[in-house]
Amino acid sequence: MKIAFLGTGLMGGPMAKNLAVSGFHISAWNRTPSKAAFLKEFEVDVEISAAEAVKNADVIISMLSDGDASYEMQNDEKIRGHLSPNCTWIEMGSIKPDEARAHSVNLSDLNVNYLDAPVSGGTKGAENGSLAIMVGGDSTVFAKVEDAFKPLGRAVFVGPTGSGQLAKLANQAIVAITIGAVAEATLLLEEGGADAGAVRDALLGGFADSTILQQHGKRMSERNFEPGGPSRLQLKDLRNILAEAKALKIDLPFSLSAHDRYTRLVKSLAGSELDHSALFIELLDINGRKT
Repeated sequence: MKIAFLGTGLMGGPMAKNLAVSGFHISAWNRTPSKAAFLKEFEVDVEISAAEAVKNADVIISMLSDGDASYEMQNDEKIRGHLSPNCTWIEMGSIKPDEARAHSVNLSDLNVNYLDAPVSGGTKGAENGSLAIMVGGDSTVFAKVEDAFKPLGRAVFVGPTGSGQLAKLANQAIVAITIGAVAEATLLLEEGGADAGAVRDALLGGFADSTILQQHGKRMSERNFEPGGPSRLQLKDLRNILAEAKALKIDLPFSLSAHDRYTRLVKSLAGSELDHSALFIELLDINGRKT
């Protein structure tokens, strides 16, 4: 199986590597070529154009920044001319559910299958091949290409086209809101004189324990906000969550609050490229505390 991988940044790079070392024939492309260069040592064909990367591919994995970037690729005439009939386009970036549905229709004109399969697990999950993968589309198409997901993590089919992206929005709502809760708990502990690290150890395995508590709580305590998942992308996801909620005519007050706080972090506190755990900085600022 030949897999074309489009977008080899913080997440896509290690994902493409894991596919290559698992024995798949990988061709890769990235808008900034230098970010894909390291893949050559893993026998990946790094191409100078996306059109060359997708040529003769059985599967195309898109790990681009947003739905517009992916749609642009799908409508590039050179790329469309190189898509093999009955190949499968897998959208693993985070886009809106209605964008996923539109992309599926767009590609069906070329007899190209489509799955939306966003991921959760951050850069560590990408590096370790332990991502949670939520797949929407046709279950028979999923079964056909399921082996391509195995080096990346655990893929679960969750429903028709758009369902993968809807599941990712639910995931990101949980992530953003939980980061806010962990930030408040960390500040409470620090101001009260407790050892936040020791408290995380005490909570290990308990009802309040989570990956976010352990990983991002540690980041907050250490004031280490080097990006795994940049705050600007968390904000993008929150915008998509609220847009979907509006379309469904429901109110999500915690998601709205998280959106407003991430907006402040990104636009007023220079937090765009900081890890999304940097919401702690926004909380410190609210309370007149220094980072």
